Amino acid sequence: MPVILAVDDSPSMRKMVSFTLLGAGYQVVEAVDGQDAYEKAQTQFFDLVLTDQNMPRMDGLGLTRKLRDHPQFKTTPILMLTTESSDLMKQAGRAAGATGWLVKPFDPAKLLDVLKKVIR
Repeated sequence: MPVILAVDDSPSMRKMVSFTLLGAGYQVVEAVDGQDAYEKAQTQFFDLVLTDQNMPRMDGLGLTRKLRDHPQFKTTPILMLTTESSDLMKQAGRAAGATGWLVKPFDPAKLLDVLKKVIR
């Protein structure tokens, strides 16, 4: 069963994402920001990272860069789930190593469809 790291500083958004993923049979570990997520990634492997962009301590792009520097996460899918929708931000996401970009509010069915495509 794939394990997903869900990263968002909004408790309600983390709950909505977790509810969607758990209902589809995924295991979910929640993190409150990029720093919390990075610390959790030091002790556990994740099949996919789903992260917000705008967070305190470490944003989603910073988290993506740090994970990509870690050998264990070189090829792990990293999806940005954020309110940011500008082409400039999406380009920054690709440059940082993000696999994909989803805009909030999210459609649960679309999120699950994307996950099935990117999780090996």
